[in-house]
This record gives sequence, structure tokens and C-alpha cells, in this order.
Amino acid sequence: MTAGYFAVRAIQSLVELRAPAPVLPGDAKSYASLRRRLEVVENVRGIVAFCAFTYGPGAEALDRATGFLPRWLRPAAFTAPLMLATAAVDLPAAFVQDFALERSYGLSDQPAAEWAADYLKSTAISTGVGALLALLFGIAVRHKPRSWPLFASAGVFPLFVLANLIVPLYVLPLFNTFEPIEGPLERRIRALAARFGVGDAEILRMNMSRQTRKANAFVTGIGSTHRIVLGDTLIDAFGEDEIEFVVAHELGHYVSKDTWRTIALGEALASALFVLANLLTARDEREELRYRPILLARLYTTMTFALHVLRPALLGFSRSREWAADRFALATTRDPASGASAFRRLRDLNMADEDPPGWYEFLFASHPSLKARIEALESAG
Repeated sequence: MTAGYFAVRAIQSLVELRAPAPVLPGDAKSYASLRRRLEVVENVRGIVAFCAFTYGPGAEALDRATGFLPRWLRPAAFTAPLMLATAAVDLPAAFVQDFALERSYGLSDQPAAEWAADYLKSTAISTGVGALLALLFGIAVRHKPRSWPLFASAGVFPLFVLANLIVPLYVLPLFNTFEPIEGPLERRIRALAARFGVGDAEILRMNMSRQTRKANAFVTGIGSTHRIVLGDTLIDAFGEDEIEFVVAHELGHYVSKDTWRTIALGEALASALFVLANLLTARDEREELRYRPILLARLYTTMTFALHVLRPALLGFSRSREWAADRFALATTRDPASGASAFRRLRDLNMADEDPPGWYEFLFASHPSLKARIEALESAG
């Protein structure tokens, strides 16, 4: 399945590189429908491929290839080449879905070389982090074969905190430029933030146009690294009242400490997955494979299945926080018209399907439908 999918996407990629397809008319429904189908296929393909690898000859061969290394190093030596091989296999699909599709609908004019450079940087970072986590995971499983979920859970919290400190300062700047917003807009946003005791928060402009013409904003980091980030595409296309509503929404996440809520949820989820994977793995298998990294791959496979089962609940939590941030923005600005206008502009710029099917929102959407959010704001007016 993976080989066939790779071949099809590789041919499509070569065709696109030699003769780029013409830009299609801006049909949001067609674009959204295609993206939904691709997302479903990618999820199924990823699960099937990883299971086939983990319980097939591939994992056994890679496990044996690491046998000459010290036990503590074997999990990292198993994980790093696996992640690099996965990135190589996924490259044609990623090129078609994240580059060619966006370009063909006029949503990006990023050169292919820049897109490839970003893909390589992302692969290098994820491989390094994945190898480190596998090394730490291996230490817990190897030294505490029965109680490793307790020790792994204890280690997750500081890792989540560290990631939220490092990513805003050192990872995101590898892909985009961040600059302080200045002038009247900065003063307006700063005054808004000061009302809630966060007037010293960093409010930054990101050159999102480097990768896409879509508009977006987000909040990231914790403590002194907490930042409210607006894409230049949003700043250039939105009116100041609309921008203020979007910033108020992001302040809602900030003031409500949604980053800490997410960390707490991640800690609880990781702990539950560790315990479940340990319970569903036979004791004899754990003892037999205790010093082999293939055991970690099988534990991870179990956790991946469980995570997909829990996915609707996690996405429901995310949507609830978006609703809360909308309510905060409405209460803060008392300007539902600008909020509705901002969401309509987001819909148009991003070619978003404002009313996706219910099954898709339940299984895949981290945000409520734009139609529901716009209707809520219009009814508040």
C-alpha cells in the first residue's frame, strides 16, 4: 500500500516539477473537499504503514542492525533512520498535498526549492527530537519494566514545558521572520492587552506570506516567551477593527492560560497511554524484548491506536477553547460585527469550507465551523 501510494505521488511530483499545473479557479468547496479526502487517506495510510513495519520484517531487520551498539543507544539508533526513511517515503505525498495543491489553487507562490528546504529542516528537527525521546523512553522501559509508565509520565511534564520555551525562541525562527508590530496598530493592541495585565506580552508580525497567502494568528510559549503572533497576510488584508477582534481572541487563549491547560491535558493523556500500552503488551513479550528497541515501536503502535480512538474527545476540547476565546473577544471588544467580518474574511482568504460535514468536524477539526462562529456573532449583534 505504501509502495503504491509512494509511486503514484512520486509520478505526480515529477510531472508537477517539469510542467506546473495552471492555477485553478478559486473554488473553496472543491479545495476543501479535496483536502478532506487527502487527510483521511493520509491518516489511514500512516496507521497501516506503521503497523506493517512494526510487526513485519522491516522492524526486525532494523532492530538486529542496532545489536552491536550499547543498549542505551539502540533506541535512538533505531528511531533516527526510521524517521529519515519515513520522511523520504512521505516526501512525494507532502510535495503534492502541501506544495502543488496549494499552488494550484493560488494559495501559495513559494518556490519549490524553499519548500524543500523547509521540509528538510523540519525532518532534521523531528528526527533529532524523536531520537532523544526514544533514548529516554528506552531507559525507562529497560530499567523499570513493570513501573516504567510512572517514570515516563513524570518525565513528560518537564518536556512539555521545555518544548513551549524552546519552540517560540529557537524553532519557529528557523522557518519565518518575527518582528515587533509598531505604530498605531501596536499601540492599539498594547492598550487592549494592558487591560488584562499582559501589556508586556510580545505581539509580533510573522512573514507568513513566505509560505502561503492564507491569513492566521496564534499564541505560543509560556512565561516570558509567551507571544501573540499575527501573520503579515492577516495584517495586510484586515481592517484594524477586525484585527483587534482577532487579537482579542488570541488574548483569550493567553489570559485563560490555554497553553497550561493543553500541557495538563497532554500530561494526563500521555500517562493514560503509557499505562494502556503497558497493560495491552503481554508480560512475556515485555521481558523477551526488554532490551530491544522493537518493543518501543510496538508500544508506540498501541498508543497510536488509542490516541486515534481518543481523538474526537481531544478535538472537542480544542473546539471548546476556541469557543471560549470567541466569547472573550466578544466581551472584550463588544463588536460582533467586526468579529463576523473577520471570520468571513478568513473564510475567503483561506478558501475555507465554512460548513464542513459533521463527521469531519467530529473526527478532524480543531476549530468550530466558521459558519457556526459567524452565526453566533451575528446573533449577539
